[in-house]
Amino acid sequence: QVQLVESGGGLVQAGGSLRLTCAASGRPAKMGWFRQATGKEREFVAAITMIGISTAYADSVKGRFAISRDNAKNAVYLQMNSLKPEDTAAYYCAASNVVIPLTRDYNYWGQGTQVTVSS
Repeated sequence: QVQLVESGGGLVQAGGSLRLTCAASGRPAKMGWFRQATGKEREFVAAITMIGISTAYADSVKGRFAISRDNAKNAVYLQMNSLKPEDTAAYYCAASNVVIPLTRDYNYWGQGTQVTVSS
């Protein structure tokens, strides 16, 4: 059983930055971030393999967000730059024992952390 704990959400102005952190208690093969805005479906944001350096990003965040990992801490980070109001959502950390595909098939989820970007 993998347990995930997210942190780092908050309120920022458009153009600002935040870094989200997710720590895993287990040893998943991949970890990623999803987000869900109020009234909308949850969508994939970014993912990274815990062995190797494969990453994946949603088109909407490419060039602005960067996912990274720290294997010693069994943690992943989501550096979010040039934030836009449309990035406002609850961000969820996710993990899986199956490496591929990176954009889906996650079965462990964190509790979520709210990111609000004001205009």
